[in-house]
Amino acid sequence: MNTRTTRTLAVALSLTAALAISGCSSSDSSAPSGSSDGAGESAKPKMTVSGAFMPEPVNDKMAGAFMVIKNDSKTADKLTSVTSPLSDDLQIHETKDQKMQQVQAMDVPANGELKLERGGSHVMFMGLKNTPKVGDKVTVELRFEKADPVKVELDVKERTYNAQNSNAH
Repeated sequence: MNTRTTRTLAVALSLTAALAISGCSSSDSSAPSGSSDGAGESAKPKMTVSGAFMPEPVNDKMAGAFMVIKNDSKTADKLTSVTSPLSDDLQIHETKDQKMQQVQAMDVPANGELKLERGGSHVMFMGLKNTPKVGDKVTVELRFEKADPVKVELDVKERTYNAQNSNAH
């Protein structure tokens, strides 16, 4: 492991720990999102996820996850980390100039969406604890800078599966 990878991993772990600690102090309020009168922190964005899937992994070394994260609020946010019982090392990746690279966060625009798709931005599972098969479900938790965490079930699909971009919701 080179110094840059080690440093990146240390930063990611520190960020994950900080988010976990800050998540423990949040209130258990079930007030609807956007119910505050613009009081800053209490007006959290509300994220929804659709089309979440994982192609069946070839081995237990790595796997990808794809989905669309929708932000229906007037507040932009960032996807900052992803956790799962399947792996202790989940990374957020973007593809630029046909090269995949890990990033610390991804923007989820206000009244917009973040598409995690093949050939583009995605979540990478490194060092799987087991190898899921087609038909299985894999649970992940998406963590954001402002919004509450979102638990998502990924459907394990055939390796060649590609989500159809459909406008039917």
